Amino acid sequence: MAFHGWKWLLLLGRQTTLAKAWRSRRGGLSLCWKRCCHWSTGKSLDPEVRAFLEENTEVTNSGHLTPEIRLHLLTPRCRFWREKPDLWPYGDPFWAIYWPGGQALSRYILDNPHVVKGRSVLDLGSGCGATAIAAVMSGASQVLANDIDPVAGMAMILNCELNHLKPFPITIKNIINSEAGNWDLIVLGDMFYDEQLADGLHHWLQKCIRTHQTEVLIGDPGRHQFLSHSIRSQLHKVIEYSLPECTRQENYGLTSSTVWSYQPSNSLDN
Repeated sequence: MAFHGWKWLLLLGRQTTLAKAWRSRRGGLSLCWKRCCHWSTGKSLDPEVRAFLEENTEVTNSGHLTPEIRLHLLTPRCRFWREKPDLWPYGDPFWAIYWPGGQALSRYILDNPHVVKGRSVLDLGSGCGATAIAAVMSGASQVLANDIDPVAGMAMILNCELNHLKPFPITIKNIINSEAGNWDLIVLGDMFYDEQLADGLHHWLQKCIRTHQTEVLIGDPGRHQFLSHSIRSQLHKVIEYSLPECTRQENYGLTSSTVWSYQPSNSLDN
């Protein structure tokens, strides 16, 4: 099975597996930056995993909205674009795809550095880490990347190295429904692919906003699960980007991706 077909499984069937993982891996987020799981370049990377990721991904900055950022991604030139999905030894590599919602968020931050400059930023469901990298490049004072996949954390370190950045703190656990952290800005892309997960995000983000006046930016290319959710009525459209042809082909007809500002009403029951 080609990776093109594999990606379709990630978009449709296997997204349920990831959603269940986000819902089940509960854990608190410390309000102290020093207590976050901090990965450092080189030392914390398993040499075998590092070698595997470097061998089976392509370093690229083309085909997406942010040519300023180089990333390890799965592309048609990679072995696992053609191999059977089950041969990949580290679980579904959601992090190895630069999803369109994340592309839009990263582009917006790079074009508007004032959005993050001097601010603390949480990149929720960070994946390849591109949006966290964009925040660092644009002058954020503190950046924390969060994902539930430890291999994603390792890939983020490799991607920091590619862009000549000191790795930012990375926490590997589900922080949704945990205590609301005191962030200036939370960014999340492509997270609304499951109704129950979307409900959890909706209420947790509301709590963060009401407790700490946190600003929230969401990137999404207009998936049905996002546009049909009740959160849609509480979003303000910030900017819409036309996706590069390569990204369009890989995302089955999606032609644009949008950054939304989340501005919930006063009721926690929405």
